[in-house]
Amino acid sequence: MGDAGMSERIAVIGAGVIGLSIAHELASAGRAVTVLADAAPLETTSAVAGAIWFPYAAERSPAVDAMLEASLRRMRTIALEEPDAGVDLRSGIIVERTPDPDRAWTQWVESEPADPAELPAGATGVRTTVPLATMSVYLPWLQQRCAGLGVRFERRAIDDVDALAGEWSTAIVAAGVRGGALLGDDDAVVPIRGQVVRVANPGIAEFRIDDDNPGGLAYVLPRRDCVVLGGTAEPGATSLAPDPATEAGILERCAALVPEVAGQPIVSRAVGLRPGRSRLRIEEVPGRALRVIAAYGHGGSGVTLSWGTAERVAGML
Repeated sequence: MGDAGMSERIAVIGAGVIGLSIAHELASAGRAVTVLADAAPLETTSAVAGAIWFPYAAERSPAVDAMLEASLRRMRTIALEEPDAGVDLRSGIIVERTPDPDRAWTQWVESEPADPAELPAGATGVRTTVPLATMSVYLPWLQQRCAGLGVRFERRAIDDVDALAGEWSTAIVAAGVRGGALLGDDDAVVPIRGQVVRVANPGIAEFRIDDDNPGGLAYVLPRRDCVVLGGTAEPGATSLAPDPATEAGILERCAALVPEVAGQPIVSRAVGLRPGRSRLRIEEVPGRALRVIAAYGHGGSGVTLSWGTAERVAGML
C-alpha cells in the first residue's frame, strides 16, 4: 500500500477536529483524500469542545508529549498568521487545588505563579498564554482549507470499514467515541459526557480553568462570539440533552470563578461525548480488507492533540 499518487486513495472517517486535521495534513502532502462522515463539522463533538490548548486528562507518554508540542506550535502559527481562522492567543489562569499539582505542561509555554488575589481561597495557580479556538469559526475554516487542498467531503454513514476496500486503499478511523465500535476490536472507549452553556461576553478577555473544583469542573473560556462556561465529565453518560440542573451548577461555579459572567444572557447550550480511553489509539490495525489506521481516544484533548495526531498519522503513511 505504499504506492503514492492516483493508486492511493485515502478515506478519513470523521469530520471533527481530528479528522479534518489529518485530512489537511495528508492533502498538504499531495495525497488524494476523502472525508466520510454522517455529521458535518459543526455537528460533531468538536463543536462543543472548550477548544483551549491544555492537556486535560491526556495520556502521559513521550509520544503524546511530542504531539502536544506539535499541536501547540501549529495552533500558535495559525493564531499569528491566519486571523480568519478563529484561533487567538489568550492569557489566563489554571487553578490548582492539590498539594503537588502536575505542571508538566509548562515545559512548552511561558508561565508564572498566579497572583493569590486572582485565585479562589486556598488555591494555587499558574498564569500562562495559550491558543484558544472559536470552534464556530475554526471548524469551517479548517474544512475550507481542506477543500482548497482538494479534499472531497461525502456525507455518508460508515458501519463497516472493510466495505471500503476497493473504493479506497487506506481508511483512517477518526470517528471519536464511535472509533472502537466501528473497528469492532476495541471496547476500551468510554463516552465522557460534557455539557456547556454559552453566554454573551461582558468584556472578558482572560480564561480561567478550575478542573479540581470540589463542586465539579469549572472553566470560563472567552471566544470571539461568546463565553463558554463548563462543564462536566461524566463517564458512561450518553444523553445529548442539556440538563437544567447541571446547567445551574455550571453557572454557579463559573460565576464564583469569574463574577462578571453572572446573569449574562445565554446564547446557546450544548452537550458532547468525549472519546475517553486509557491510552490514545494511533496505530495500524492489522487483518483488515484494506490498510486501516486508528486515530481516536483523545478524551478531553482533541483540539490540544489535533495537529500532533495529524503529523503522526502522516508519518505512518
